Amino acid sequence: MSGLGKVSPAKRVDGNNDLPLFYVNTMSVEPQSRPSDTPRVSVTFAEHLMNVEDARNDESASSRALGIASPITSSASSFNSWTSAPASSISSSPFVLSFNDLTYSVNIQKKFNPLACCRKSRNGSSVNTKILLNGISGEAHEGEMMAVLGASGSGKSTLIDALANRIAKDSLRGSITLNGEVLESSLQKVISAYVMQDDLLFPMLTVEETLMFSAEFRLPRSLSKKKKKARVQALIDQLGLRSAAKTVIGDEGHRGVSGGERRRVSIGNDIIHDPIILFLDEPTSGLDSTSAYMVIKVLQRIAQSGSIVIMSIHQPSYRIMGLLDQLIFLSRGNTVYSGSPTHLPQFFSEFEHPIPENENKTEFALDLIRELENSAGGTKPLVEFHKKWRAKQAQSPSYSHGNKKNNNASLKEAITASISRGKLVSGATNNSSNLTPSFQTFANPFWIEMIVIGKRAILNSMRQPELLGMRLGAVMVTGIILATMFTNLDNSPKGAQERLGFFAFAMSTTFYTCAEAIPVFLEERYIFMRETAYNAYRRSSYVLSQSIISIPALIFLSASFAATTFWAVGLSGGTSGFLFFFLTILASFWAGSSFVTFLSGVVANVMLGFTIVVAILAYFLLFSGFFISRDRIPVYWLWFHYISLVKYPYEGVLQNEFQDPTKCFVRGVQIFDNSPLGEFPNDVKLNLLKSMSGVLGTNVTAETCVTTGIDILKQQGITDFSKWNCLWITVAWGFFFRVLFYFTLLIGSKNKRR
Repeated sequence: MSGLGKVSPAKRVDGNNDLPLFYVNTMSVEPQSRPSDTPRVSVTFAEHLMNVEDARNDESASSRALGIASPITSSASSFNSWTSAPASSISSSPFVLSFNDLTYSVNIQKKFNPLACCRKSRNGSSVNTKILLNGISGEAHEGEMMAVLGASGSGKSTLIDALANRIAKDSLRGSITLNGEVLESSLQKVISAYVMQDDLLFPMLTVEETLMFSAEFRLPRSLSKKKKKARVQALIDQLGLRSAAKTVIGDEGHRGVSGGERRRVSIGNDIIHDPIILFLDEPTSGLDSTSAYMVIKVLQRIAQSGSIVIMSIHQPSYRIMGLLDQLIFLSRGNTVYSGSPTHLPQFFSEFEHPIPENENKTEFALDLIRELENSAGGTKPLVEFHKKWRAKQAQSPSYSHGNKKNNNASLKEAITASISRGKLVSGATNNSSNLTPSFQTFANPFWIEMIVIGKRAILNSMRQPELLGMRLGAVMVTGIILATMFTNLDNSPKGAQERLGFFAFAMSTTFYTCAEAIPVFLEERYIFMRETAYNAYRRSSYVLSQSIISIPALIFLSASFAATTFWAVGLSGGTSGFLFFFLTILASFWAGSSFVTFLSGVVANVMLGFTIVVAILAYFLLFSGFFISRDRIPVYWLWFHYISLVKYPYEGVLQNEFQDPTKCFVRGVQIFDNSPLGEFPNDVKLNLLKSMSGVLGTNVTAETCVTTGIDILKQQGITDFSKWNCLWITVAWGFFFRVLFYFTLLIGSKNKRR
């Protein structure tokens, strides 16, 4: 096969070349013996990806992986989805997203008023209803950009959320259809993408790495690594990020890409699979005019590749207005204008507020809307005028003719045609026998997702070694202090008591040092919500991957702490005793990090999370059995003793230390050490022992063992579980909290308004 063609920058017909738009030139698939009269076949961008490697061997299989037909048989009728010319990117089965009479309101609780009980409110209710959207209707077409404008609080973001299925169905009234068919939530997640206002990116990854990880999530496993890289490189060029491809994203503490580049990376993250519909919330917010224009220019090219682009925008510049196709102006949830930017002068002229010649049209419109909002009658006259104006426009022949062609393609036909052009590469397949497109909920199996999530987390952590270093430093400092404070404990009564104190402090310290895990998920929280909202990966894959990659660090920390303290303190058991001590420390770290991870999924504030963790761990230590033995705990608090995370590792290491029945901790005269008699001379103590022997009928000498390790365990009330059972219970607590963490993600990351 020869002449596969190459990707090259296109010169736009409008002469604007500030951002290179990459497309695939018309290519020929020519066997060496091709007859001269065989027509040349146009190949789409997606088909080009499928043919750049081993074209003859895997042509049909690769085409199915991308959800397209074989280029030999069907590419003559396909369109170039990344072409620069708008005319060539509009399909014969265009998509039309229609929304009709969208209404959304929220209940606002009145502020607490201590006198409310003394007087009755007018409506007898303490709840006010605020309407955020009031009967919003419109249409967005394939190949066009629709912008929602208005002042702060006008409902721009709410409308975008409503269209992007980010408002609960039972809270939103009205209908949203794609090509006349109701757009189901499961289908919308596959064919659309949502770019948040905030740039939620991992700061220590480069632009290229960020997009590559997104490709590994959103593109199917059947697509080779080489082809995914080709997709990423083409996207980098399309977004105008070639010069920043190797630069880290950066944050407040690390210098990285510019604000405009960050915004384009955020967009690239969500269009890596070439969605049909792209929603954006304030994509130009916080950018200078040049960066904002470049972002909108990129969005225009995405639309011209065969997508519907809908965005909210605060106040577009004159140049940006020239790129937009449809506008919706909102005022306090009502539509005050909808239509083409070119019709704005006519609209306001008929409203008897003509736009001056040299005035920016959007600035004039927004200023007028603000003036009306502050007037006595509000914007009601403008809202009513807009309804009449739209009704008159709908009756005009040009309007009817322009919209008739958009309604003759069913959703099934439009999606099938879109797949044949190479869109929806994240799991759409085209069944050529019945022309029925099918969709996978996720592009990859869960184990692939786990590998990619783990690889990304490890790479991000390796570029921030100070995080592990700080935690290791805290563990080592604690271990050194304990090792020097409790050096070479003897087998005296005081030595036994000091061992109890060492174990209680050591076990509780392992849990307290796990509190640093709180910010880890909170920093990723909104990235996770953005990625899972549109099925980049499963929540279960995230939980499993994060659990597995945390284990090596926990092993390292546990080994460091155990090696620092075990022999320096003089604990018993030899090698087997050290191994169990190490395993118990590891299990404690595992249970503690799982518990803290679970709390980070429940509490969204770092400071509040630290406060809760410290308080709960203090309660766990209080009820562990160190301060008061199990037998002395009041029965109504006994349940807390059994759910204390500190109880099980504490009892396990105590049994590991005191399980030897031959080891004695109190001999003869040592029974007087913890009493006032301990101050008397040994001769007096020996005489007392002789007297006691006569009374007890048992010979008690200075060397007679009075208290063994088993006796100490009984005194502490440690008789419920063996040391190995304590270890397994601690490990089980860790798994239990990981499961709870999964359910908090499942319930708490719906990311939908109510």
